[in-house]
Amino acid sequence: MSKHTVVITGASSGIGLGLAKAFIENGYNVVGTARSIERLQDAAASLGNPSNFVGVAGDVADPATARKIFAAAIEAFGSVEVLVNNAGFFMAKPFTDYTPEDLESLLDTNLKGVVYTSQVAAAHMKKQGGGHIVNISAAVALQPNINVPAALPVLIKGGINQMTRALALELSRDNIQVNAVAPGIIDTPMHDPAARDFLNNLAPSGRVGTVEEITDAVLYLASAGFTTGVVLAVDGGMSTGTW
Repeated sequence: MSKHTVVITGASSGIGLGLAKAFIENGYNVVGTARSIERLQDAAASLGNPSNFVGVAGDVADPATARKIFAAAIEAFGSVEVLVNNAGFFMAKPFTDYTPEDLESLLDTNLKGVVYTSQVAAAHMKKQGGGHIVNISAAVALQPNINVPAALPVLIKGGINQMTRALALELSRDNIQVNAVAPGIIDTPMHDPAARDFLNNLAPSGRVGTVEEITDAVLYLASAGFTTGVVLAVDGGMSTGTW
């Protein structure tokens, strides 16, 4: 059994599943979450049903879910050294088209899920003498784009960026590093292949990123001892400005 355990929210598909795979390949125990146990079973099967992967179903917007996740992780592996707040979704539309239901959904998953899980993680990591929290943000929260109207995701992910910096300061004396990765457009099933040319042109690099490029950044931050309060853009230059 590995000496290090990571909790990954939203681990059943896309970047989250890629993170689970990468951490397992790097010798971590992985506790992954998703809304349904069926999705977690599918994720475990795609990973080869490793003995060091535990799935915990639940809605991260419910504070009880965070407690359940960490209880399961500690029961299975003894401790948690890393939390990756990956659960979230992106909703681009003109500002005046967002509905109250849209706002509530974005707040539930993209904000409450990060806050509640990080609170439990911080309390646990303080007791054990340290740890790492890595938030998955978005490049568009660093540099909005006129071609991608997304004011509410920018509002929420921008807040996550600032919370990352604030928590890095607050938890620094507890040996807890808090950082974020801000992906640009990443090649995942959520994107329509027919829109590839449009997506490629959203970054000066002229291409979308890979899941592996995100996992490499997260793995670095999950073990970096002298890096905290950083929002690391992995976006092909998308957040550097306009072009």
